[in-house]
Amino acid sequence: MDGCENETMALTGEEARVLGCLLEKAATTPDAYPLTLNSLVAACNQKSNRDPVVDYDEETVAEAIEGLRSKHLVFRWDGAGARVPKYKHHVDERLGLDSAGKALLAVLLLRGAQTLGQLRTRTERMHVFRDVAAVQQELDELAEETDPPLWEKIPPAQGRKEARYRHLLCGSPVHEETAAPPAPVESAMATVQARNERIERLESRVEELQAELADLKAAFEDFRKQFE
Repeated sequence: MDGCENETMALTGEEARVLGCLLEKAATTPDAYPLTLNSLVAACNQKSNRDPVVDYDEETVAEAIEGLRSKHLVFRWDGAGARVPKYKHHVDERLGLDSAGKALLAVLLLRGAQTLGQLRTRTERMHVFRDVAAVQQELDELAEETDPPLWEKIPPAQGRKEARYRHLLCGSPVHEETAAPPAPVESAMATVQARNERIERLESRVEELQAELADLKAAFEDFRKQFE
C-alpha cells in the first residue's frame, strides 16, 4: 500500500468534511453518487451523523472541492448525459484504502474522535465489522502500512475509560494532555458543559453495550443451531 503524504496535503476543516461526505455517500447511496455541488452542500450540512453540525454555503463547498482536486483526492466526473458537474473521491488510489479503511476514515472525518465501539457502530452502513477487535485490527494494520499514518490513538482523557482515535488528514493536532488549560467559565456554563460530557459518556457506553449484546445474540444463535 502506498503511503499518503499527509503533511504535504493537510486538509482544511471544510475539505475534511467534503471528503468525508463523498466517502460516506459512495458507500451508502451509490445510486446517487457521484455528487453534484448541491448534493455535497446538503451532505455537509446534515444534522445527523455529523459533529460538529455546520452550515456551509455553495462557495465554501466549491472552494473545498477545488482544494481537494489540487491534492488529487477528488476529481470531476462528467458522465454521459450529465447536465451539471459531479464529483468523486480518489481515496482508493491516493491513499490505498479498501472498504473497511474508507469506512473508518469517513466516520473520523465526519464525527471527530471516536472510541472503538463508536467506530464499529457508526461504520455499519459502510462496512460491517464483526466485533470491536476487528475494528482494532484494521486500525492497527493501516497505521503500520501508511506513512505518515492516517489516524492516531488518543489516550483516555480525564474522566473517560476508553481511548479514542482521530484522523490526521488536517495535520497533527495539539494533544489534549499538552493543550493549554481552558479559560474560566461562568458557573452555569460549567454546569451545562459537565452535563453534556456525562451524556456523551453515557451514549458512548450504551453504544458499546449494544455492540456487545449483538455479539452475544449472534453467539447464542450459533449455539442454538447446533441443537436444531
